[in-house]
Amino acid sequence: MLELNRVLQGDAYTVLKSLPSNCINSCVTSPPYYNLRDYGIKGQIGKERTPKEYIQNLVKVFSEVKRTLRDDGTLWIVIGDSYAGSHQGRNKDGTRNETVHNYKQGTNMGTVIGNIAPTTGVESCKPKDLIGIPWMLAFALRDAGFYLRQEIIWYKVNPMPESVRDRCTKAHETVFLLSKSRRYYFDAEAIAEPIANSSYMRLRQDIDRQTGSMRVPGKTNGNMKASAPKYCIQSESGEPNMLRNKRSVWTIATQPFGGEHFATFPPELARQCILASCPVGGTVLDPFLGSGTTAFVAFNHGRNYLGIELNPQSVKLANKRIREETEQVSLWNQGILHK
Repeated sequence: MLELNRVLQGDAYTVLKSLPSNCINSCVTSPPYYNLRDYGIKGQIGKERTPKEYIQNLVKVFSEVKRTLRDDGTLWIVIGDSYAGSHQGRNKDGTRNETVHNYKQGTNMGTVIGNIAPTTGVESCKPKDLIGIPWMLAFALRDAGFYLRQEIIWYKVNPMPESVRDRCTKAHETVFLLSKSRRYYFDAEAIAEPIANSSYMRLRQDIDRQTGSMRVPGKTNGNMKASAPKYCIQSESGEPNMLRNKRSVWTIATQPFGGEHFATFPPELARQCILASCPVGGTVLDPFLGSGTTAFVAFNHGRNYLGIELNPQSVKLANKRIREETEQVSLWNQGILHK
């Protein structure tokens, strides 16, 4: 029987091979980005010689993820792009970035897990070309049997500053929603968003009695019908709070993390994916767990988790963070702590 709510240390592909089939409701993950950081661990993904090799290794892992998913299961991937560069990283010797902000102490002291990888030349790409990693991966996974259901844009209101002067500062990353089958579990109501008040007023209009507008006097309204939004919740004031189907651009701020792991994505991003794709009591998988975000968000919302992480140092960090975050929510629920 599959033991849940734990972090397994090891290579994602190898560990996944040991898991039973059809046991996971949803996979929510962000794999190591191509040529961004060198963790110094044998078998790490992201340090392949070419993007083609990188994509092949990810498809190998996610094909095993597909096997572990239930027939109604889904895969959410947060993936960033890379540039074909000049063979130099931000630190020319590839050493750690020693000026990462320490949010706990309010200083620029401290380091992060992994060395900044020097950028490399890429076959078929000129220096400074954007490689197109996200869509390379999406098309490869579609060819591997996944249904490519949607591209979602994660818009960062507080992106990392960039010193570039010949292009815009990047303020988004790509999230892909893929499914194992044509029909799959998706709880749209769980992530529905409030509609604007102007839209609510428009939807309440009695269209049948209107014969025109100030802009076009006397114009008939034909077959147009107003309809209420599908979702409605009651606000604190007792007034209805109308909701609409969530849009494909998600505005979510990055969230500082005082630990040593560099590539953390915000809990809110994981929460949206988990609520939409996994019922209460189901199981969420993250084969590239990193600092443990997917795990503690799933657990705190009544789902089970299963994490896989190659780096032993990250496993320790993830277990510590999961323990702290889940204990804090437990204290909130008991009324011992107040948000």
